[in-house]
Amino acid sequence: MSKNIHIIGSGFSAISASCYLAKQGYNVTVFEKNSTLGGRARQYKQDGFLFDIGPTWYWMPDVFERFFADFGKKPSDYYHLERLEPGYQVYFEENSSITIPGTLEEIFQIFEDEEKGSSKHLKTFLDSAKANYEIAVLDMVYKPGISPLELVSKQTIARVSQFFSTIRKQVRKKIKSHKLIQILEFPVLFLGAKPSNTPAFYNFMNYADFGLGTWHPVGGMHKVVEGMVELAKSLGVHFEVNAAVDKIITDKNKIVTALMVNGKEIKSELVLSGADYHHTETLLDKNLRQYSEEYWSKKTFAPSSLLFYVGFNKKLKNVEHHTLFFDTDFDVHAKDIYDNPRWPDEPLFYASFPSITDASFAPDGKEAATFLIPLAPGLEDTEELRELYFNKIMTRLERLTNQDVKKSVIFRKSFCVNDFVEEYNSYKGNAYGLANTLFQTAFLRPKIKSSKVNNLYFTGQLTVPGPGVPPALISGKIASDLIIKKQH
Repeated sequence: MSKNIHIIGSGFSAISASCYLAKQGYNVTVFEKNSTLGGRARQYKQDGFLFDIGPTWYWMPDVFERFFADFGKKPSDYYHLERLEPGYQVYFEENSSITIPGTLEEIFQIFEDEEKGSSKHLKTFLDSAKANYEIAVLDMVYKPGISPLELVSKQTIARVSQFFSTIRKQVRKKIKSHKLIQILEFPVLFLGAKPSNTPAFYNFMNYADFGLGTWHPVGGMHKVVEGMVELAKSLGVHFEVNAAVDKIITDKNKIVTALMVNGKEIKSELVLSGADYHHTETLLDKNLRQYSEEYWSKKTFAPSSLLFYVGFNKKLKNVEHHTLFFDTDFDVHAKDIYDNPRWPDEPLFYASFPSITDASFAPDGKEAATFLIPLAPGLEDTEELRELYFNKIMTRLERLTNQDVKKSVIFRKSFCVNDFVEEYNSYKGNAYGLANTLFQTAFLRPKIKSSKVNNLYFTGQLTVPGPGVPPALISGKIASDLIIKKQH
């Protein structure tokens, strides 16, 4: 049995796997190319302001609880959670927004106020979503994606039609209000695909939204990273930062024998990569790569993003911790991402104002804000385009929330396609991985175990189960289980 395992990258999936492997007695070393741990979930600090560079939403708290429970721990041993009340706000046009409260009864009332009779349909929809959540999250998503038979059970056979219908069809069957439709279609955007391409079974994301609620780790999402790293270190995991893996070296038997790290050869017995899957394969000799450039080019990738981290010199009005700006045509923007990749003329965008909830994010009387515009991966990325789009969304923010904000900007930092490539070796600068469409689900995703290199494994958002922080924790468990099984 190989006792020494090297992990490439330190995102959520890699840290998760490191914990499970160390618990089984492996000597685990994690190599992180950047100067801080957490992969995309790093932080940026400036002038007393704090920003989560990557994920800002904490959904599916049960997945985090399940992860820590596997080590006899609880999330509260490492960080403090607050349930957001309200969960989030959605702007549609001037003087028109809907705020999603924290309880189901209040949500039903919001729907009923907007469209008479819709709360009855929402209840039925959420009953289905809850049942699907229990099947998916308690069972299906923990499967390794090796065989189609993993998807076959009494419950999935009974729901087979949901895999061949879409969220869009399901939502629009009974509810007519354009605003309510957009609210119900929004959660699947976390899966990286259009509602019209996402199987109806994935309505479990709506249960994650309305049923389980939106949470905030005090101090930000990086507190989750810190907690997981603390757990990993207590189990004996060793972390090395500023450690870029340049090459995966194999012998004539197609077995990894060493890694080149910062130009230095380090002997290796088994490698798990939590780095970008496509990038990791480029570290191998060409004949050992499972997937060709043509394969990757034909895949549906989740969007990239243009992000702005902004410090304001005052508190903002008429916004919530999480605020969505759906005041333009979603379908037009979606086509610009998935069908005909281009910079959108009038993009939807999302904003996080964590300092509304958490004083640690901004100095007293000031506001920290993160703005995100979803984009097609691989687009041209220039400072001029970033400037243009910052002005677009600031103009809309002012108009929709009825306040002046441009003059209150102290500083801003941007992050876009080029940065995703540079910082994370991300394929075409995608932000979330491979979209969860019907033909990119479960066993149809890139494999966790390399079929060409005997002791090379993968974890993260390009393999099972898919994009998002909770799936990343699960991916780490799946990969480690597969390694442990193969090694014994």
